[in-house]
Amino acid sequence: MKQEMRRKDRALTCEEAEAILKKGKYGILSTVCADGYPYGLPISYGYKDGKLYFHHTCEGGQLSENIGDGVKACFTVVGDTELLPAQFSTRYESAVAFGTVRKTEDKIGALMRIVEDLSPNYMEQGRKYAEASLNRVTVYEFTIEQLTGKARRS
Repeated sequence: MKQEMRRKDRALTCEEAEAILKKGKYGILSTVCADGYPYGLPISYGYKDGKLYFHHTCEGGQLSENIGDGVKACFTVVGDTELLPAQFSTRYESAVAFGTVRKTEDKIGALMRIVEDLSPNYMEQGRKYAEASLNRVTVYEFTIEQLTGKARRS
């Protein structure tokens, strides 16, 4: 799907890349605007079984315009990082997912996935909050078609 990774010595396994998605709390969703410009949006998310879930206002905006009824997109999560000033470098780990993002009909299920990942100790309150917000949010499902990971850990 995408160009082969240049630094194969830093490539992570799919399991390691998935672990970064599981522990991450936010990432950058990248889409393309109608005029061809890229659009990257920092956004919190939930993850389960090869799918990412996130929500946005239902009042329109650039994200809603870019996604429409479904588009190809990219989602990037940066995990642990540490600057190495004396080496002019960084220890890092990251995961990049390519796939298709579209509105989901299972709004409550997707919102509860997000609650489970971001507020696991507040499931009951999260359900009430999610149910009260159903008419104010658009909920999206990102189906991962390719996942890569990369790290410098030494």
